[in-house]
Amino acid sequence: MEQAGGGNRFGRDLVLYTLARVVLVAALTVVLALVKVPLLVALAIALVAGFPLSLLLFRGLNQRVTTGLAERNKARYDERQRLRAQLRGDETADDQGKDD
Repeated sequence: MEQAGGGNRFGRDLVLYTLARVVLVAALTVVLALVKVPLLVALAIALVAGFPLSLLLFRGLNQRVTTGLAERNKARYDERQRLRAQLRGDETADDQGKDD
């Protein structure tokens, strides 16, 4: 099934994007600490500065993660609508053939 491959790719992209952001924050923290900024202050600044920087530096990866989330949400919405239709008693063409 194609969704399974897409799901694996989405998971990989999400992990890569998360790791890239963590590495970016860690690198910024180290650089700030090397210029004698107190560690907690450096971490706070790195967290705040890391968000817009990650959007710029990891744009392609961010777009892949966003697309994967949108596809996943659409699949969940479609499944939820199908289940609601079943609960209402609406039958699809496939269900009518199985009852006979």
